[in-house]
Amino acid sequence: MLEVCPSIAEGTPTAEIHPLSIGGKADPVRLVFTASSGSALNASVVDLGNRFRFIVNQVKVVQPEHPLPKLPVARAIWIPEPNLKIAATAWILAGGAHHTALSRALNPQHLEDSRRWLISNTADRSQHNHREFQERTKVEPRVLSLSWLTDRYGVGVEPLHNH
Repeated sequence: MLEVCPSIAEGTPTAEIHPLSIGGKADPVRLVFTASSGSALNASVVDLGNRFRFIVNQVKVVQPEHPLPKLPVARAIWIPEPNLKIAATAWILAGGAHHTALSRALNPQHLEDSRRWLISNTADRSQHNHREFQERTKVEPRVLSLSWLTDRYGVGVEPLHNH
C-alpha cells in the first residue's frame, strides 16, 4: 500500500501490482518491503469530539520467521512493550485506533515536544491567553504512553517473555 513510508524498509522497496479482490476496482500498485528490525514506536491520534489524544506504544520491530509471499504489501511485525496483554489492554482502555503510524526515527519524547510546541504556537495571543487556549481546545495534558496508562488503569506489569 502506498501510504506506508519506505524509510522504514530494510532493503530497497519494489513497486508491484497484485490483485485487490475487493471493491471492483483496478489492481493497485503497492510498495512491497519488510521493515528493518529495532526499536520503534506505534502512535495513534484519536478524535474525542472536543479534543484529540495521542496514544503511543513503544515496540520492537522483528523480522518475519518465514517469507510472506501471500502478503504483498509494506509490512512490519513488532512485539509491543512491555508485552501484548498489557499493551493491548492499555491501548483499548485509551481508545486507541486501528490506524496507526510506526516510526523507527522518533521516540515518545519527540511527540510530547511536538504537542507542547503546537499548544504554545497556535494560541491567538491577541484574543486569548495560553491557559484560555488550552481550556478552549482541551488538548490532552500529555502524550499517552502505555506506561502512563498502565499506572492509571492499574494494569499489572508483567515481564516480557522471550518467544
